[in-house]
Amino acid sequence: MRLFTHELRGELLLYVRSRELAFFTFLLPMIFFVLLGSTYGNDTVDGVRGSDFLLAGMIGYGAISIAFAGLAIVLVIRRESGILKRLRATPLPAGAYVAAVLGAFLTAFAVEVAALILLGKVLFGIPAPDRIGSLVLALLLGAIAFCALGIAVASLIKSAEGASAVVNAIYLPASFIAGAFFSPEHFPSVLQAIADVLPLTYFLRLVRNVMLHGQDIWSQGTNVAVLAAWGVAGVIVALRAFRWEPHEG
Repeated sequence: MRLFTHELRGELLLYVRSRELAFFTFLLPMIFFVLLGSTYGNDTVDGVRGSDFLLAGMIGYGAISIAFAGLAIVLVIRRESGILKRLRATPLPAGAYVAAVLGAFLTAFAVEVAALILLGKVLFGIPAPDRIGSLVLALLLGAIAFCALGIAVASLIKSAEGASAVVNAIYLPASFIAGAFFSPEHFPSVLQAIADVLPLTYFLRLVRNVMLHGQDIWSQGTNVAVLAAWGVAGVIVALRAFRWEPHEG
């Protein structure tokens, strides 16, 4: 635990000091929330106020941005630069290191959720969520699932130069198709078919049902099961393909 605590503190410092990582994974969802909320926040989207709809969407976007994209890019860069290989030669257990990295990214996501809810309250008058317990469980499930998928994708990317391009090509289109920014109700049938298999779609449904419709997490078996299945798939791929040594050089 002492090693884990020390490493977690270091990982949090690294996250905060990385300006690009902090901006694109932490601040950008809040910027999108303010801009889009000012644009259609008073409209009605899927039967709810636009700002309320967008708040849940930006929480979902924050989850895939931090827990999936940010984590995957960091792991690939550290692996290809030899950092992970050198860490394996230290007394720090592999499990403690992985737990500390995940803890840092989960902490960043938790802070972002709190900041988004506060922004929604101050700027758009969005009330605080009622089902706090269900919301916390939903957010934790989604964040863990996206972390598992992030590690899986990092395991399949071969070069540090291609990490950002590959990850952005996955999570940015997925965010739009799943409905983080706009309602997918009027999307073409092809995009709706793609959305039906994306884990972010089910995470957004889960969060919106809890935040906007007052549903408990245990009443949403399909959303929970699909999201958990994606997480398990990510863990399986990560266990099979993850490596500490760089592919290049």
